[in-house]
Amino acid sequence: MSEYNTRNYDEVSVGDKLEPLNIDITTGLIVSTALATRDYEPVHHDKGVAQSTGLPDVFMNILTSQSFMTRFATDWSGPEAVVKSLDIRLGAPNVPGMVMTVTGEITAKDDASGIVDVAIVGENNIWGMHMQGTVQLALPQGA
Repeated sequence: MSEYNTRNYDEVSVGDKLEPLNIDITTGLIVSTALATRDYEPVHHDKGVAQSTGLPDVFMNILTSQSFMTRFATDWSGPEAVVKSLDIRLGAPNVPGMVMTVTGEITAKDDASGIVDVAIVGENNIWGMHMQGTVQLALPQGA
């Protein structure tokens, strides 16, 4: 069993980089996460319908992208951090066979609130930027 520790506001600095995360994009991942988020649009689970839109296969839905961005930030920050906001922009689709590499960096800190901004980018290995944005987290302050 792994132990999760929450980062303290005083332990992080603007410019700190988060350890990258590689996510294998599979048909099962795309279909199951679309269904888990109650997104029944056929382009997320029917290859033929997705191909009729010009893509080679089913593609990831925005709710899954949002969850990966938030998960990346909270895996780094720990369980006592509070997500205050999420700002995301989508780029190229993620389709089966790709690998998305998620990276992040602390871009701002607010001493009064204990909120840090984490800029996050997810790039797939074929078409590039899939998602980019900022997650704001409130971290515990003090020792």
